[in-house]
Amino acid sequence: MYRVEDKYNCSETQLVILQSRMEAALRPDINEGGPEGYSIVSLYFDDLQDSCLQDTEDGVNRRNKYRIRIYNDSLDVIKLEVKTKQDNRIQKKSKTISQAEMESLMRGECIAEENSFEDPATLFNVAIKNGGLRPKVIVAYERKAYVYEPGNVRITFDRNVRASSRVEDFGQRNISYDFLQEYDKVLEVKYDEFIPDFLLQLLEVGNMQQSAYSKYQLCRERMDLS
Repeated sequence: MYRVEDKYNCSETQLVILQSRMEAALRPDINEGGPEGYSIVSLYFDDLQDSCLQDTEDGVNRRNKYRIRIYNDSLDVIKLEVKTKQDNRIQKKSKTISQAEMESLMRGECIAEENSFEDPATLFNVAIKNGGLRPKVIVAYERKAYVYEPGNVRITFDRNVRASSRVEDFGQRNISYDFLQEYDKVLEVKYDEFIPDFLLQLLEVGNMQQSAYSKYQLCRERMDLS
């Protein structure tokens, strides 16, 4: 199922105002583990032609991103994800993998799959075999999330978006990052078929504009400038 995903590049003042409104109106995501939210570290992959990056830069309507994701610098839960974007709608295929499987993928090796294109492992394996899929950049940030059940609405506030080219260090705690600075804060609004009007009103602040914000693209570009 495809979900709507709208993104907004924000100032810290805008994030503080909006987060205080969400705190009063919605409940926090029960999975975040604490009042301060949680950290996300993702290892993004691309093929030998950097097709994922090029498609993002060109604004191709349908494009994929391949990543491995961990939370709070812990390898207790490792998510393998393939995210497909069609215009402003997204579909994410996700499964939990082991550390050994993670390390195999980081070496460019295939892992066990269900032989179904609903399985992200299958999609990774195909991209490894056909395109030489390899790790490209580490993307990290802190997230605070709120949910509203009608419409399956999820609103997230991401701060301190940062990048590292030391992909071999993924999963370690002592990674050195470069911060994106003016692009290091982003609001994401995700929902299924509708979002209630009262939430749209709460999300209005200043001249905040919807953006084709891509953490992967911005972090790759930041590493290219380093």
